[in-house]
Amino acid sequence: MQLCPVEKDAKLRGSKVSYAGGFTRPNHFSGFVPQASSNPGQNNTPIFSVDDSKVSVLLSPQSWSHFHHVWLRDHCRCANCFHPVTKQRLVNTFQILRGIKPIHHHASTEGLEIVWPSTSTERHSSFYPWSWLREHAYDPLPQLEHRANERVLWGSKIARSPPTITYEEVMEKGDAGLYKWLSTIDRFGFCFVSGVTPTTEATERLCERIGFIRETQYGKFWEFTADLAKGDTAYTNMALGAHTDTTYFTDPCGIQIFHLLSHTDGSGGTTLLVDGFYVASLLKELHPEHYDILSCVPIPSHASGEPTARYRPSPPSGYPTLQHDIITGELTQVRWNNDDRSVMSHLSLEIVEKWYDAVRAWHRLLVSPDSEYWVQLVPGTVLSINNHRVLHGRSKFDGKRRVCGAYIGMDEYRSKLAVLREKFDPCLQALGDQAAHGRQNVRNPIL
Repeated sequence: MQLCPVEKDAKLRGSKVSYAGGFTRPNHFSGFVPQASSNPGQNNTPIFSVDDSKVSVLLSPQSWSHFHHVWLRDHCRCANCFHPVTKQRLVNTFQILRGIKPIHHHASTEGLEIVWPSTSTERHSSFYPWSWLREHAYDPLPQLEHRANERVLWGSKIARSPPTITYEEVMEKGDAGLYKWLSTIDRFGFCFVSGVTPTTEATERLCERIGFIRETQYGKFWEFTADLAKGDTAYTNMALGAHTDTTYFTDPCGIQIFHLLSHTDGSGGTTLLVDGFYVASLLKELHPEHYDILSCVPIPSHASGEPTARYRPSPPSGYPTLQHDIITGELTQVRWNNDDRSVMSHLSLEIVEKWYDAVRAWHRLLVSPDSEYWVQLVPGTVLSINNHRVLHGRSKFDGKRRVCGAYIGMDEYRSKLAVLREKFDPCLQALGDQAAHGRQNVRNPIL
């Protein structure tokens, strides 16, 4: 079987890919090793070397990082090349001279200054902090670092101490509690919020702490019960197996909020949670060939229960169950809802039985008692889920069960988390406080 493009690219680039399950791929060192030359009088200054095409810096012991001159000039962050307020590029990439080379360079403990030739009468000076170069090294690709908020994989034993925060913390001024909530979701894939008034108003206010609510065919902020008011099995009292929502969207919803407002005259409806990243790590270890299949074969999906809606992703062939960062190979999304799956008419003759074998193995791990976390929701406790990682379901129920909630886009969630991380993460705070040579710092890692 051929490798997926993501697998091919990771191997060709020679990156060391780290997975949450502890698996790695070997690192391949590429590029030349320059003649090392010390920088006079600067004991804390990295060793560096300049040739006709690139700058090479010893940013860590026994590991040279290489930066092409054209790349460095294109990534100048001075106020003339990068707007300090809008954080948008101003440099004209297409006017950078082919074969450009520094006419002067100077290293200090803070970073590397380079003077470039220019088409105008004035020369252009750029400054690159060592921390910024280390953050953006591309040859060789850096190993994935283990941050303090590294993802925690979990199974059924998470029931002993599920991640929880109080409504009061999330809503307080200063946003420290909001950061704690969102970073907990990032780490575990879900988080309970306790002490919420069991009303739609209080729940909606909680949702809006993250960002604007994403409207879908089910409405903006929704409330549902088993009345089939919408053409979806969520609006019944049927049991629902572990799944992620909106697989029929090109961009599935990111964060999902559930709040059980009441359950009267009946029982059941226990909520099921499964860590898709945990199950994926097991599948990769036990059945790597099945993992590859689920990483490559797209699954078409649809939502056609409403007479005015016919949703399919673009392209209609859909997306694989397991999706990865194309550069690092890191698992980034689980996308699985067998109930919403369309006809698998795009499979080649030799892949049909392999795909069914793969989804059977995936299903066995999903429904394993080791993977399933069952919890009975109660009014006053909100469940927040990363829909790109954690699958959810429920047991059958009777009686009248009222649930409200909303979807929030993954981009809105990630944006809010990034802003709060800059504010509260000590490492990013230090980066934000740096101001070398009096230059305004525009060196956020995401820019």
